Amino acid sequence: MTVGGVEERNQDATIYVGGLDEKTTESILWELFLQAGPVVNVHMPKDRITMQHQGYGFVEFMTEEDADYAMRIMNMIKLFGKPIRVNKASANQKNLDIGANIFIGNLDPEVDEKLLYDTFSAFGVILQTPKIMRDPETGNSKGYAFINFASFEASDAAIEAMNGQYLCNRAITISYAFKKDSKGERHGSAAERLLAAQSPLSQVRNPQSVGSFYPFFCMHFS
Repeated sequence: MTVGGVEERNQDATIYVGGLDEKTTESILWELFLQAGPVVNVHMPKDRITMQHQGYGFVEFMTEEDADYAMRIMNMIKLFGKPIRVNKASANQKNLDIGANIFIGNLDPEVDEKLLYDTFSAFGVILQTPKIMRDPETGNSKGYAFINFASFEASDAAIEAMNGQYLCNRAITISYAFKKDSKGERHGSAAERLLAAQSPLSQVRNPQSVGSFYPFFCMHFS
């Protein structure tokens, strides 16, 4: 296994892996992503004091095609019970938030992060793993979640198509989320949209077409 600096990596053949459990190691990432293609390099930045990784890492493949394949098949799979987020390192925009954030309420307890991602990524690029609010002790869903899109075009389409639709056994409610530290103001304002129009992320389009939606049913296993 080799570890190289950022400047030495082929960024086009490198993926960003986020949402990693503390038990994840570079060896585990290597073995996991080897299933997608030949791995050249694995790097997980560590805290200089604790020497613990910071919940994300980078995996470099031999070719850009291998990296693209890994991104398609590995995104949102669970590692140590947590869904991981996989995207291109060269296009990683995890800290860029234009405000296209939606609130999803009345969630069925069976709905998990992967189902939300699979359902709502049809409308456009999702910047971060969907956040289902859970009880810190039991891990059970509190019945609502947040999704952060890369464009208002995507969030508008999601609200229009999915508000009132059934996800598993409940009709979900969708609206723009309230802004943090604001007095009842929601995202989606004209000012936010004006700023978002100037963002390079707003030009990103999801190739998946959005057609008619039918109720989504959860799978139950005994």
